[in-house]
Amino acid sequence: MNRLNFFQKMSGKRAAMSLVGNLLLGIGVAVFKFSAMGNDPYNGMNMALADRFGIPYPTVQILVNLVFFAVQLLWGRDLIGFGTLVNTFLLGYVVNAGYFALCRLFPAPHLFIIQVLVMLAGMLILCLGLSFYQTSEMGTSPYDSFSLILTRKLEKAPYFWCRIFGDAACALVCFLAGGLVGLGTLVSAFCLGPVIAFFDRTVSRKLV
Repeated sequence: MNRLNFFQKMSGKRAAMSLVGNLLLGIGVAVFKFSAMGNDPYNGMNMALADRFGIPYPTVQILVNLVFFAVQLLWGRDLIGFGTLVNTFLLGYVVNAGYFALCRLFPAPHLFIIQVLVMLAGMLILCLGLSFYQTSEMGTSPYDSFSLILTRKLEKAPYFWCRIFGDAACALVCFLAGGLVGLGTLVSAFCLGPVIAFFDRTVSRKLV
């Protein structure tokens, strides 16, 4: 998307969809964390690094986002927009607030079936949020843009494998840092695409 097209597509509705999408995404990540089944690879990695180094998770999220943003700035400027900034600087705080609210309102799930149900609820919320923010075309998050940039640079590499590479690397760092890599991590890495596509088709595109 060139700069002219970006400004042509800017609208209050698209900005609202991007903002709401990122808020839902943060709540979905918080629900995933509450399930204690493992988070998506990227957020799980940042949570593990935060615990390992004793740094607040939102701070780690911003710092790691800025590393990916530097790559985005060099090779993917057309992917930068309002949603990029919201995702970079606010998502970690939404996740923290959502998680602490869940801990205060509900007992921690211990039964496996309850954990799975909570995880599935988190997946649905997360996928709806991703669908909203991606369909709004108001900017891609720094981490999500990394796979797109790899696909451009490695012309013969499909996006699917570039995304798997990034997620696998994040999951490995999460594991090495002592984080939880579990069923939720696998579900996030391999099962989100079809659910996001469903929400794109039935909800997000109709709103746009």
